[in-house]
Amino acid sequence: MPLSEHEQRLLDQIERALYAEDPKFASTVRGAKLRRPSKRRRVQGIGLFVAGVAALIAGVIFPQLAIASIPVVSVFGFLLMFFGVLITLTTLRRGDQVAEGGQEEGAQRSRSSFSERMEERFRRRFDEEQ
Repeated sequence: MPLSEHEQRLLDQIERALYAEDPKFASTVRGAKLRRPSKRRRVQGIGLFVAGVAALIAGVIFPQLAIASIPVVSVFGFLLMFFGVLITLTTLRRGDQVAEGGQEEGAQRSRSSFSERMEERFRRRFDEEQ
């Protein structure tokens, strides 16, 4: 929903006041963006998973690599697989949240009601000033 002309002027005024009061903070806040997770991170997770599968299979094929009857290479491979899946899934989940605006459905409803309340308060205050 686009801002009205009056709301845009007020927002610009607030922004100028923020820059005048604390320019370092204002530039930090202005530079902050919601970034999409990088494809490189997804590829790293998938590569880690594949390396884990290879290590798991190597541990099964070469049982002499076990230490004290524990297949160390297979356990290491499983851990690699686990962390690879973890990295990939968290990256995908963050990507979905960014695509959805960073909100889940329940949080979206509470946010919209909160924003509606804040908007209503703003309008009441503005009407009282005039």
